[in-house]
Amino acid sequence: MSFPKHLARALAPVAIVALAVPAEAQQSDIAKVEAHLSAVQSMTANFTQTDSRNRVARGTLQLKRPGRIRFQYDGNDLVLVGNGNKLTFVDYQVGQKNSWDLNKTPLGILLSANPDINRIARIVPQSDPRVLVVRARDARRPEFGTLLLAFVRSPSAPGGLLLEGWTAIDAQNKRTTIKLDNQRYNVAVPESAFAYAEPKKRR
Repeated sequence: MSFPKHLARALAPVAIVALAVPAEAQQSDIAKVEAHLSAVQSMTANFTQTDSRNRVARGTLQLKRPGRIRFQYDGNDLVLVGNGNKLTFVDYQVGQKNSWDLNKTPLGILLSANPDINRIARIVPQSDPRVLVVRARDARRPEFGTLLLAFVRSPSAPGGLLLEGWTAIDAQNKRTTIKLDNQRYNVAVPESAFAYAEPKKRR
């Protein structure tokens, strides 16, 4: 399925459309998102990443709840791994790595073991009824950032929703947009996917 242009715009750093979503529809769609997240124990996909400076990178994604994710970038010099506790970015070319508490990043919402997002989530109005975009941000913990999740309604997908991508906005307001394709849900993902070799420091 192609990534709709209007969906890409929904994930871009633009103001939320000032349209009202009835409270009943809000609750119904948020419940569908929670059902999707609960139904997905693992996932693999190809991804295209665009950062806040419009730099584009591609690679493969492996995800396994709770808390585990791996972005393997093309070229094998870069990897981003969540092992359940930490989210670690490794640059083998320069021999460096950086780590953060996973639950203090926007991805913590996506990878939660108990995806109860009702308190922190709002539906972003869309002109296309096939598209569902949810904005998740905990006002009590703004340092954890914001996550915009974009779905296409699909009866054959878990919970009736196909995750097309997301935009993560960190505490410094830096935005990273991920577009997915070739999504495969609840497939075998080895635990070894969430390990990484330590980078060798450059002299």
